[in-house]
Amino acid sequence: MSQLITAELVDLDLSAATKSDAARSLAERMVSLGRVTDLDGFLADVAAREAQMPTGLDGGIGIPHCRSTHVSEPTLAFGRPPEPIDFGAPDGPADLVFLIAAPDGADSEHLTILSSLARRLADPEFTAALRSAADPEQASALIRGDSAPDTRAADEQLQEPSEPDPGAAPSGQEAQQTAPQGADPAGPEPERPELPEQPQEPRTTGAGAAPSEPFRIVAVTSCPTGIAHTYMAAESLERAAAEDAADTVLTVETQGSAGFQRVDPAVIAAADAVIFAHDVEVRERERFAGKPTVDVGVKAAINRPAELLREARDRAERGEHPPRPAASAPMDAGAAQGDGFGTRLRTWLMTGVSYMVPFVAAGGLLIALSFALGGYEIAGAKSVADHFVWTEVHSWAALLNQIGGLAFGFLVPVLAGYIAYGMADRPGLVPGFVGGAVAVQIEAGFLGGLVAGLLAGALVMAVQRVGVPAVLRGIMPVVVIPLLSSALVGALMFVVVGKPIATAQQAMTDWLGGLTGTNAVLLGLLIGLMMCFDLGGPVNKVAYTFATGGIASADPGNGSLMVMAAAMAAGMVPPLGMALATTVRGSLFTRTERENGKAAWVLGASFISEGAIPFAAADPLRVIPASMAGGAVTGALSMGFGSTLRAPHGGIFVVPLIGSPLLYLVAIAAGTLVTAGATLLLKGARKQSPEVRSSPAQDSAEPRATAGV
Repeated sequence: MSQLITAELVDLDLSAATKSDAARSLAERMVSLGRVTDLDGFLADVAAREAQMPTGLDGGIGIPHCRSTHVSEPTLAFGRPPEPIDFGAPDGPADLVFLIAAPDGADSEHLTILSSLARRLADPEFTAALRSAADPEQASALIRGDSAPDTRAADEQLQEPSEPDPGAAPSGQEAQQTAPQGADPAGPEPERPELPEQPQEPRTTGAGAAPSEPFRIVAVTSCPTGIAHTYMAAESLERAAAEDAADTVLTVETQGSAGFQRVDPAVIAAADAVIFAHDVEVRERERFAGKPTVDVGVKAAINRPAELLREARDRAERGEHPPRPAASAPMDAGAAQGDGFGTRLRTWLMTGVSYMVPFVAAGGLLIALSFALGGYEIAGAKSVADHFVWTEVHSWAALLNQIGGLAFGFLVPVLAGYIAYGMADRPGLVPGFVGGAVAVQIEAGFLGGLVAGLLAGALVMAVQRVGVPAVLRGIMPVVVIPLLSSALVGALMFVVVGKPIATAQQAMTDWLGGLTGTNAVLLGLLIGLMMCFDLGGPVNKVAYTFATGGIASADPGNGSLMVMAAAMAAGMVPPLGMALATTVRGSLFTRTERENGKAAWVLGASFISEGAIPFAAADPLRVIPASMAGGAVTGALSMGFGSTLRAPHGGIFVVPLIGSPLLYLVAIAAGTLVTAGATLLLKGARKQSPEVRSSPAQDSAEPRATAGV
């Protein structure tokens, strides 16, 4: 394996004004060494990671990083800009910039190296030595661990910003406290060809000679990429525990990309408190249930570890022993701290929708195929369990129709059940499904499923907060919670909220059935805009769910079928428009985008809106407005032409099932032309720059066709 960093990957005079400029400059060095195969593709992955959470750290450090298919081997580039660059750190801009590139399929050995480096970034002597490094060779040797920091130079730099602390320990003792575990502060470190091994193994840190009853804390750290912040948070917590004047024993489990080694159950059982510092779901969280818990984002552990240790101690002393972790719902575990109710509500609803969509696709396509084989009257056929003739097409059509109908029958219960699951984890499933089934029975439809899921989740969350004797805790999730919540949700849906919702659902169905003229065109325009706004995101899903909810009934009206047709047509436009644009004027696109354009023909024709995501990620201010313009035209034309569709998916493969199919294809073609034309106009109006042109490194790279989904 090549060295993680060499002198060629170090720029001690990084000429960049913004974080994107810094990432591009350092990434170009990786491209020149063959470590990155596609500059723009890699930078898009870096930007996507940056959008999840700022990568600036206290202490003047910026650490943009990502895992990418465009990285051939783990690589680190380091830059030192003359003027600090803002990476979103609370204490200001960064004068040390590290760009970490990991292959999408990096093995544990490579990720171990990267995680070990991340731990060293928490060492102030290490960062001070990098600030004083005189040449790229010296800086790269420091980062690789081939040479130890010059503690005298580091101490001088550390003392420059402020007066020395009169109560500080002598330099030798201070170095003993702050040096990484296993390092010798008095002299050079032993030779470490690949940095310390297995950083993901749980590590225990204590303060001096522990008394008979130390305060024990177990911490779990994790971040979306699992490369940098995960291990920096662990290192910060360990240092704070080692320097804590109180008797604190800390064990950290790092759940990184290289996997994780579980903390011994006996250590968890003996722990007095738990700290979760995470931005993704904590894996196997139930192991820590019942312990006083501090639950924060991963950067809180990096920036204020001592405060988290004190908070954990305070919660334990107050006797806070929750019956379950505060944010145990699967969709909440990775929620950013401070997310409001609106954001959480949207996440819960999208959880239900994401589980519902496969039932919609399977059931809807089966029903559509049955109509193609046997006509619309096949819906009234006898049960195939009583009458089925193997050689009759009519029997096969009836079979497909009845299987599809059963799959469609799960649509509302699955929606309600998984909304409740997103709110309250597995205990929410039973009352959610029961409430959804009641919604089907009283004909409350899609709206009834939404309300039933929210009711079920809220009731389960309320029951979970009730303190119960220890002897009853074992039967709560198996007997008590399902019994009480199902009874309450069922009663509310049957006799309180169900009938008003059913009335509203019928009113919406009647309104759709009566849509004509201008009203229909305006609704189609709105659906087209929503389908193309975020290309498979929440807004797209809202429009798609509205459309599929309308055709979920046994006898959908003509208006509902028109809405479904408009939604699918508009959703096909963005990838088709990008494919056409790359074909007509490929010089405006990078080599990777031209390759993605070939795949986008198939994805768009198959109604996979996500096929346009690679283009939107690279140039959102031009691609998204162009896509919305084309989608609005297609949606409006489809509704104006009166095209109908009984299948919720399928793209051009279900055109024979569409009412007015030729006009429907005209609507799609018109929207595709508008999107392609707008994209070329917007891109062509921009002055050509290195960001648009393919670099020599890109043009020499092997083509990579990606599906973008």
